[in-house]
Amino acid sequence: MELSRKVSLREEKLLEFLIQKASVNFPSDWKHNLLVQPMHDEGMGSLLLFPDGITKRERLLGAQVSEHHFTDEDGVEVIVSLNVDDEGKLFELDIWKTDFSPLISIPQLS
Repeated sequence: MELSRKVSLREEKLLEFLIQKASVNFPSDWKHNLLVQPMHDEGMGSLLLFPDGITKRERLLGAQVSEHHFTDEDGVEVIVSLNVDDEGKLFELDIWKTDFSPLISIPQLS
């Protein structure tokens, strides 16, 4: 598995969009030192999220706090979910392309 890295611009914009829609409030500095780690999902783009100060890999899923649907460039529906851990901290960006094929592109969101 790829080591943790900084979030890409498209990933960051998607996270911002989901955080704005979230059922919980996040600190304004949520992206400060945010690291991500791609998950083994056949290229669909899911990420483990490691906000400032968290390096532990063995955290527990808490809840889904936001969701969005979009259509990928090949016409296949994609569902993205923002999940927090059991302590309410950013945990995972779950991306599921409904035909299980690799994600082509994260859309421009406003």
